[in-house]
Amino acid sequence: MPEEFDLVVLGGGTGGYVAAIRAAQLGMRAAVVEREKLGGTCLHRGCIPSKALLRSAEVLALTREASDYGVQTSAPQFDLGAAMARKQNVVEQLHKGVQFLMKKHNIEVVHGIGRLMGSSIFSPQAGAVSVESAAGESTILSPRFTLVATGSRPKALPGLPFDGVRVLSSDHALELDHVPASVVIVGGGAIGVEWASMLADFGASVTVVEFMPRLLPTEDEDISRALERAFKKRHIRVMTGAQVQPETLQQTDDGVRLQVRTQNGEEALEAEVVLVAVGREPVVDDIGIEATEVKLERGAIVVDAHYRTAEKSIFAIGDVIGGMQLAHVAAHEGIHAVEYMAELNPRPLVYEQIARCTYSRPEVASVGLTEQQAADRGVKLKAGTFSFRSIGKALVLGDADGMVKVVADAETDDVLGVHIIGPHATDLISEAGLALVLNAAPWEVGQMVHPHPTLSEAIGEAALAVDGNAIHGA
Repeated sequence: MPEEFDLVVLGGGTGGYVAAIRAAQLGMRAAVVEREKLGGTCLHRGCIPSKALLRSAEVLALTREASDYGVQTSAPQFDLGAAMARKQNVVEQLHKGVQFLMKKHNIEVVHGIGRLMGSSIFSPQAGAVSVESAAGESTILSPRFTLVATGSRPKALPGLPFDGVRVLSSDHALELDHVPASVVIVGGGAIGVEWASMLADFGASVTVVEFMPRLLPTEDEDISRALERAFKKRHIRVMTGAQVQPETLQQTDDGVRLQVRTQNGEEALEAEVVLVAVGREPVVDDIGIEATEVKLERGAIVVDAHYRTAEKSIFAIGDVIGGMQLAHVAAHEGIHAVEYMAELNPRPLVYEQIARCTYSRPEVASVGLTEQQAADRGVKLKAGTFSFRSIGKALVLGDADGMVKVVADAETDDVLGVHIIGPHATDLISEAGLALVLNAAPWEVGQMVHPHPTLSEAIGEAALAVDGNAIHGA
């Protein structure tokens, strides 16, 4: 007989295991089906390992500048193997933490390949899950609700398939055994920008090729331009409005050569490796969707505002539904879906109030609308900016490049968006997110007394600058 549960989660990544924990808190019997390791992409191949390596890059860059702080050192030597070992240690610590949480909440973890089943003798409604173990044994789980949280994987560029040697995905890059002498990164979004920053600090010669007119094309234009200037200052070559020609890829004695089409014609680029970072695609194959009424659109599972699919007992969250492919988004989608199953009437997520972070050097973080997005909606705007160069803490840190930009509605005086590039931007953005949730006005953010000296003063000053009242502005 199949084992019965209130909830079976297909996928043990951030969204999946968080949903299972919330279900357990609500008294539901939950199981998580995972074919690899609990924690999923974010923990093992994404957020955590890449940020651990970015921290190594940050320390290396700071050590090179140690004499500016009165600290004399010999020329630092970078050991990629040691950095990779530290990265893995961080991952393993967090992995053990997730395993502990599963035990604490009595959540059953079933290892194997899980597939959805249609209505059958095991379940009067679609949503039963068949799990095939590594040994080839099959188990059937029969839940009241099923939550699909199978995540995403790196998207390949047509005509430029990954080979793990010369053409890499971000997954492959996390397992490099040496720092490549040169790399062409195809894609100037968050993943491409983070790898460009990291590899440049590690000593690689980096070229970023972005099809859109600017880096981080979904960010505010002022932020994108500031990042491009910072990259050029670090000798990272940036080619925007440029398109890689995959069919021109050729193997050379020590790498690859390929053509890039720009507004000025075609240019040949040579590098040891090509890193393709053009986004991620939902994992929807081999999970049994064809046995259900679950619908797909552009490769992603279609859901309603409560993450319910066309099958009333099957829900889906996270990268597999497209949208904001971010771990913290998946986690809160999972919480919402479970609370809806429990009839708690949760409030829908407001995606414009969720922060987006890029962990390059300098960091970039934003929440809400860009100036262009607000203008496209016909909003009468006002905006203020404030440079970190006028912030004492930034000068103390020796990291004063960047700014805070606040976009507001000139008629309602509501903050519409906050955009930061500079030191610890990804930590500072939460204050801005709270301002949006509370419908704060710029003057209210500016009125809050920010401690001195701190980087957060830049947010208060930028908010005051919206109405021309910044105290330390030039």
